[in-house]
Formats: sequence, C-alpha cells, structure tokens
Amino acid sequence: MISRPFRDGASARPRVLALSAVPLVALLAVAGLAPLPYSVARPGQTRDVLGAYGGDEVISLSGAPVRRTSGQLRMVTIMATAPRADVRLVDLLDGWFRTDRAVMPKDALFPSGKSDAQIAEHHIADMKKSQNSAVVAALGFLKKDPDRVKAKLKLDDVGGPSAGLLFSLGIVDKLDGDGSGGDLTGGRKVAGTGTIAADGTVGAVGGVALKTQAAKRDGASVFLVPKAECAHAKAASEGLRLIPVTTLKGAVDALRALDNGGPVPAC
Repeated sequence: MISRPFRDGASARPRVLALSAVPLVALLAVAGLAPLPYSVARPGQTRDVLGAYGGDEVISLSGAPVRRTSGQLRMVTIMATAPRADVRLVDLLDGWFRTDRAVMPKDALFPSGKSDAQIAEHHIADMKKSQNSAVVAALGFLKKDPDRVKAKLKLDDVGGPSAGLLFSLGIVDKLDGDGSGGDLTGGRKVAGTGTIAADGTVGAVGGVALKTQAAKRDGASVFLVPKAECAHAKAASEGLRLIPVTTLKGAVDALRALDNGGPVPAC
C-alpha cells in the first residue's frame, strides 16, 4: 500500500519539473531579449592636456611666462553604451566575462529621467565646472593672481569632471614645471584621473580599472589615481606605476619626487 503512491509520485515528479521549466525557460528568453538598466563600458580615448586638440592648445595661458614642455599628461576616459541604447542580457554576460569591459548601472553614468540632449548638456556643464575649478586650484597652488593670469581650456569631445586633476597639473607644468627649471612630468608619459575642487582636493571618479587599460594602451608609464580608488586601479595596472593622490599638492610633490629619486607614494 505504500509502494504504489511512491511510484505514482515518482512518475509525476518529472512531469511537474518539466511543466515548471516551461515558464522558467520563457522567463529567461524574455530576459535575454528585454532591455536592462545597465550600460557596458570599455576603455576610451586619452588626451594629452599639454598638447593640442583640433588645431588649438588644450591649455592656453596668458598674463605670465609659459614654459615649453616635454613629456605628456594624459587624461583618460571610458566609453559606455548610450543612455537610450538597449542593453540585453547577452551583452551583460559578455561584459561580465571580459576584463576590458565593465557592467555599470545606467544611473551611475547618466542622470536619470533626462533626454539624450539633456544628458549631453549635463556632462558638458560638469566639464566646464571642472575646468573652472582646475584653473582656480592651479593658480592658487602657484600663488598666481587670477586677475592677471588667464587660462583657457579646450577639450570639446569629453564630458564630465574626471579630467580636473590633469588640467590643474597641466597648468602647473606650463607655468612652473617642477619648480626647478625641469618638467613636472620628467619627460614621461603620465596619465591619470580625478576630479578637482577649487581648494585642490582630488575626488574619486569611477571606471578606474578601464582607465588604467586606456593609459597602458597609449603608452603611459605612470598613473595618478584618487587614493580611494587604488584597489580598483590595481586590478588592471600591470606595467603601470600607480601613484595615489588626495590633493593637487600631493600629486605635484609625487611627480617631483619621482624625478629626483625621493620617496613616492604607491597603491
């Protein structure tokens, strides 16, 4: 009397499992086709802020003697799928298993509830604000009169605030170098990222692991990284010397020490 119910239940279980699998398969199929609230990011372009862009100097200065520089200060970017692009499960799976891709929530990259045009305007506004802070921070560090020394920054195809530190360093190098007649870069290709506040404080930016890959690809040997993001930078930093920074002064001091053999902070 016990065996028959057991056999009936055993024979029914595969049918139950099979029937249960139908909505699961359908759910996975829908998930694979439905757009998801994520973007897939990858290493973007780098730009030498000591050089030219579109025929004009990225940093133009007046009101003070300007040095001729060697070496490079390369700000770095990431590229992400557009805010309105449909990103599907297969795209995310591909991004998760590749070291040169990162899956990020769209809200972490783009302000929500805005059109593509509004998002572009937002990023441009962030860049302009960052450039203004970079000028104030650099001139304050050098104790230059902002009413006499004027700086114009031009980098039209990049949005957001993450180039602030490199803009400030570019101004310092063009006006003062290493403070002893040499270049702040020591003739190297130095890359980096970080926001800058008017008082010289360096802030975190995100996407650092991808940015180190862009820096290596374009020949940098040194990468300046906000100290709070050292762990992320180390994940993809082979071949780069990582220097953690928290302030503009700290970044300048580290580059000077790198050239004269002094102690240099490391991640």
